[in-house]
Amino acid sequence: MNEPRILLLGAGGQVGAALQSRLASQGQLTAHDRTSCDLGDLDRLRDAVRAARPNLIVNAAAYTAVDKAETETALCERINADAPRILAEEARATGAWLIHYSTDYVFDGTKPTAYTENDATAPLNVYGRTKLAGDRAIMDTATDFTILRVSWVYGVRGRNFANTILRLAAEKDELRIVADQFGAPTSADLIADTTAGIVRQHIFTKDPAKAAAARGLFNLAPAGRATWHSYALALVREARRQGRPLKLSEENILPIPAAQYPTPAKRPQNSMLDTGKIRRLLGHDLPDWQQPLKDFIAHSHPA
Repeated sequence: MNEPRILLLGAGGQVGAALQSRLASQGQLTAHDRTSCDLGDLDRLRDAVRAARPNLIVNAAAYTAVDKAETETALCERINADAPRILAEEARATGAWLIHYSTDYVFDGTKPTAYTENDATAPLNVYGRTKLAGDRAIMDTATDFTILRVSWVYGVRGRNFANTILRLAAEKDELRIVADQFGAPTSADLIADTTAGIVRQHIFTKDPAKAAAARGLFNLAPAGRATWHSYALALVREARRQGRPLKLSEENILPIPAAQYPTPAKRPQNSMLDTGKIRRLLGHDLPDWQQPLKDFIAHSHPA
């Protein structure tokens, strides 16, 4: 059997970077970052897919500048909504499987318990609305697809809350962090490992039942619950345990309500995702959110 061809988009981002080695071991990998295939250029995107002739498309690219999206609406919509539609069209035309990543921001955050895949969506901001449009375009167009809905993503590469806190902890002696929004910090490595497992066990398989089980929308998040404040505390505590020279002490990480930290884009209060469906698919539980922080800090670069 010929080696399967895999096309990875967004290879320069935090999830894409984690995916590269894991996907390269499973097939012939073509990886594009923003410089070689910008999802804002829809014609170039079609050309890239057709040139790769993939059996599997993994789209780890997105417009993720949540606050800037409030004013860069057209660009955000092109990357988050129009590009996934084109990927779905190309995947259907060639018989490729499409893996795509969604977000907790498709919800308004008012539910008192964790969101399931079937809960009603009601995004609060442009980013959430465009990501939801991309999800719907894939579900309406693609034949074979897996959408993984994730939240509070962090990784060694890129701009994210975890990297920002580590940088600020080395520079400042006090931080005020929102303590009334909650979710589960999700490492890029967990997303990449889960994706690779689905590819290996369900997509690149001759068992149609296994493939059918992986088709559709799945929530992916680690176990447990955090606020941004408790997340920051855990980051600083673990960084200090690993010997990082920090100016900030834990007692000077002060909890504040979201109302005291206004942002252009409104965020959901509750970003918890129910992961029962994907745990049944994988056949195992997911790690507690604090566990991957240790590896992240060990491999991140001090400010």
